[in-house]
Amino acid sequence: MKSYAPRPTLPFIGASWAALLVGVVAYLVGLWNAGMQLNEKGYYFTILMYGLFSAVSLQKSVRDRMHGLPVTDIYFGLCWASLGLSILLLAVGLWNAELLLSEKGFYAMSFVLSLFAAVAVQKNVRDVEPIPDDQQA
Repeated sequence: MKSYAPRPTLPFIGASWAALLVGVVAYLVGLWNAGMQLNEKGYYFTILMYGLFSAVSLQKSVRDRMHGLPVTDIYFGLCWASLGLSILLLAVGLWNAELLLSEKGFYAMSFVLSLFAAVAVQKNVRDVEPIPDDQQA
């Protein structure tokens, strides 16, 4: 297997991890301090975890297809559906929540930042992974 992308720079790797940390910590601190019931907090926490997983899974599937690795159409479709569903679930939850508009915006922006950063971190992890000797050209 050939190397497809240049190795990311250390500042980009650091910025990606920092963005992920800031997004997730901000979201979780907001949940911790929110005056909502525990089941509501659990709902928003689960959506964050589901969104992060689906974003990373989709990014990996896209990269695998770009590099000629097999990814079934059904799995690829499920990745897209999962990412869309996590965003839709957050939007519906925030639409129906009795929160200030600024709080809703805070959760939405920290969620989107976390998803973007998770994709960047996964890309960096994959790009810096050494190629096994038996797969080098």
